[in-house]
Amino acid sequence: MKLNSAALTGFMLCLIALIFGVATNGGIGAVTRLLHFPSAVITFGGAFFSALLTANSFPDYIDCLKSFKDAFFLSQESVEDITGKILGLSGLSRKEGLLALESEAEKTDMPFLKKGLTLVVDGSDPDLTRDILESEMYHTIDRNGAHVKFWENLGSYGPAWGMIGTLLGLINMMADLEDVSTVGPAMSLALFTTLYGSILANWICIPLARKIEKNGERKQLVMEICIEGVLSIQAGENVRIIEEKLRSVAEAASSKAQSET
Repeated sequence: MKLNSAALTGFMLCLIALIFGVATNGGIGAVTRLLHFPSAVITFGGAFFSALLTANSFPDYIDCLKSFKDAFFLSQESVEDITGKILGLSGLSRKEGLLALESEAEKTDMPFLKKGLTLVVDGSDPDLTRDILESEMYHTIDRNGAHVKFWENLGSYGPAWGMIGTLLGLINMMADLEDVSTVGPAMSLALFTTLYGSILANWICIPLARKIEKNGERKQLVMEICIEGVLSIQAGENVRIIEEKLRSVAEAASSKAQSET
């Protein structure tokens, strides 16, 4: 895994833009006034607890929370890298036989490719090899989809709980309208929860969901290339044929992504 500097930079610049906007209107001291504990409990607590309510289990919930870091890291294997690696392995197997792939499988740092090569070396049936690899790929896709859905849901819960906090603040204000001293705290609760809900949705949840989704599509493409490459090596296909086949897989994925945008 390598750090995605663009994603991290964008995340930090959003924070800087928020602080800058507040500081230029009320000075740097106004930044600390953004911290309002009761509003944070209502908005963030309500949103995260609602997400917990929809989780299948605590481990699933924790797993989705941990996916936060996935938006800021990329797998080291690019489409070009994995294609070049598979073509190299294909040439090796044609020269020295499939058993020569065993040592190469031990060297690779990509578990999915290693599993595929191990199945080939062990002499597994091609259909069985495809079934095993595709099952793992679909599991990865489902898990990534669950992460995306989690952050999308959290992004919708944030503003909703912000509105709940706003209504609570307005209710308290209207109930004690004769006491002017209660107007300020009640309005703070009303406005802060709306602010926190918008920040949670538009700075954190929605961008994270989109980034995790894109990373998942990239990982899926790499896995599809691995599957086709491993099966082609097992079938003893020519290197040029394998190269064309892998290029077709990449182009099909690119066309699909463009049609969906």
